[in-house]
Amino acid sequence: MSKKVGITGNEAIAQAMRIANPDVCGAYPITPATDIMQRFTSFVANCEVKTEMILTESEHSAMSACIGSSVAGGRVATASAAQGIALMWEMLFIASGLRLPIVMGVANRALSAPLNIHGDHSDGMGMRDCGWIHFYSENAQEGFDNMLMAFRIAEHMDIRLPVMVGLDGFITSHSIETMEYVDDETGRAFVGEFKAVNPLLDIKNPKSYGPLILTDMYMEYRKAHDNVMAKVPGVVLEVAAEFEKISGRKYGLFESYRLDDAEIALVVMSSAAGTTKDVIDTYRAKGVKVGLLKPRLYRPFPYEQMGEALKHCKAVAVLDRADCFGGSYGPLFADVSNALYHYAQRPIMINKIYGLGGRDYMPDQAEYTINELIQIAKDGKVKSIKEYIGVRE
Repeated sequence: MSKKVGITGNEAIAQAMRIANPDVCGAYPITPATDIMQRFTSFVANCEVKTEMILTESEHSAMSACIGSSVAGGRVATASAAQGIALMWEMLFIASGLRLPIVMGVANRALSAPLNIHGDHSDGMGMRDCGWIHFYSENAQEGFDNMLMAFRIAEHMDIRLPVMVGLDGFITSHSIETMEYVDDETGRAFVGEFKAVNPLLDIKNPKSYGPLILTDMYMEYRKAHDNVMAKVPGVVLEVAAEFEKISGRKYGLFESYRLDDAEIALVVMSSAAGTTKDVIDTYRAKGVKVGLLKPRLYRPFPYEQMGEALKHCKAVAVLDRADCFGGSYGPLFADVSNALYHYAQRPIMINKIYGLGGRDYMPDQAEYTINELIQIAKDGKVKSIKEYIGVRE
């Protein structure tokens, strides 16, 4: 039987980890993700899980411990954020390159400098090309559900890749929301028993990890990684369909909200999607055909499916909670643009940078963006493709 509770996003992630019962967690504290592992460590201390906690001296070491434990043949999980993700960067590539199904909760946070401990997507976007599967969560409920599904996806025999589950730092990680668990027995049956593939500790069958690969085979290895990534969307939908049977909650590669007949649309991830939906409802009541697309699976990016979902619109605004300095536009905008580029008839696109360093995303920012889209759809004129919104004068 499911259980409805008031809970923070961090506790939701920790509870999903408890149900999955990993063999090993390598961890190092960093705001705003510290609370995830702090709560999970209490489960270890109270013998609610059989996990071996490895408390390390840095995030680089935490991911190194996770890699070693995964290579050895165990189910492995951790959590981090911001500078911690940046410090792990070398090891993130190794985790994916070795095809290790590590699961990591990320309370997304701004990167220094200047020092800022609040939520934006700079850390997740910094690791977007590290070969990991990425999910982003609108609220605690989606964070819990994504985290539970992440173990199934990472450990799927056709995938065996690490998975990151993101939620907005403080906005979601520390806010208390009403959500619904799946019960432990059902959740554990859904996640299933861990199946090791080529464990290093199987001494009767010796093998090596991380060998030197030079020009004769490196490209072939990378192409094989790309081939696996191509299978991920199908597995994500397969796992989501099974999860719907035990929870009643339906998930896709992304969420479409009032999008089917929309003439204009906004694309926005994570917690800002909720505010945007409310504003869209207000405009719909006025007769404005506006919709929303909220990405859930960000890597591998579902280019084909997203292009099909948006191609009928006259104008689309992509809202980024991160920026690519020197790259002209935000990272999500670049991906959505690529998804639509090959269509002969495609929407006019604009990019809004919002909410950096935890700056509040307010309804008036969504209204401002929708009003601009209405005008663009009417006359086809764009003032500026990229604009920072919510910036003080």
